[in-house]
Amino acid sequence: MQCMKTSVAAKGCTMSLRSNLTLAFYGLALAAGMLLSVFPGDKAFAFYPDRIVKIVVPFAPGGGTDVVARTLAQEMAGDLGVSVVIENRPGAGTIVGTQAVALSDPDGYTLLMGTFANAVNPSLHASLPYDPHKDFAAVALVARSFNIVVVNPKSPIQSIADLIAAAKADPGKLSYGTFGIGTSAHLAGELFKVMAKVDLTTVPYKGAAPAITDLIGGQIQVMFTTVASAAPLIQAGQLRALAVTSAERSPAFPDLPTVAEAGVPGYAAESWYGLFAPAKTPADIIARLNKSAATAVQSDTFKKLGVNEGLVMVARPPEELDRYVRGEEERWRKVIQQAGIKVE
Repeated sequence: MQCMKTSVAAKGCTMSLRSNLTLAFYGLALAAGMLLSVFPGDKAFAFYPDRIVKIVVPFAPGGGTDVVARTLAQEMAGDLGVSVVIENRPGAGTIVGTQAVALSDPDGYTLLMGTFANAVNPSLHASLPYDPHKDFAAVALVARSFNIVVVNPKSPIQSIADLIAAAKADPGKLSYGTFGIGTSAHLAGELFKVMAKVDLTTVPYKGAAPAITDLIGGQIQVMFTTVASAAPLIQAGQLRALAVTSAERSPAFPDLPTVAEAGVPGYAAESWYGLFAPAKTPADIIARLNKSAATAVQSDTFKKLGVNEGLVMVARPPEELDRYVRGEEERWRKVIQQAGIKVE
């Protein structure tokens, strides 16, 4: 029915039209809300990401993990279409930064660059301020790495077989340097002692640099150290490389045998890098981040980093990262218990 052309009727007609429009608007909003409640993951994913994504690195700037994380962030930013920044939160053997992510909102905007430490901290510490499994959602296993066994080039030790023979000939006389209790390099040495059945004296240092200085100076006899810290010195003839600790030979050092090949069957000690999000992060967001990480590691920049840092790019799905970390936890728990390693 058409509105009558009187001021009162016109006013009533206008109010009626407004009421109808209002009802229509609320009806659409209610329908949209019902749809989103049925598909909550889609609601979160539809606009993701629409702001800065942060990757927390639980180490100080400049180290290997920081370098890998920054390269990953740079490449993921191009794929996601938003800035991806690094926040360094060192402290307590990675516990400070890891806890910060555990307490963050599960919205995909705060991630953790997890490492070897995530797998060994549950065995090194009587308690942790977070649950390593219940408080995190795996995103992607990004890369694996390894250490190199090195000696002074003037040393008579030319191979892993020589090292084992020398250690057995005079138990406890040979010493190896470590740069942090529970680090991959430290536990690589402890695993070697167990599997090769030798007694090496462990000498702790506050970093790789002072340990390598003493190795070159003859104060210690061997080190299990990172590729980044050793490669330039190996190339310069200041260190002699005996083997890599990975399960397979490295493309970066194709002529170097693995420790397993060189005399300790079954030996393998790897470090790794993986992305985690807070628990309860929507599955669609996890999938998007996993896809972005997989794309990132295929870039030329990452491939170059892989050569320099001794990385093997993997970019595996979330469930594989979860399985991998659980397996590493179990393996290193036995080594830590056998060696009696504790963090005070």
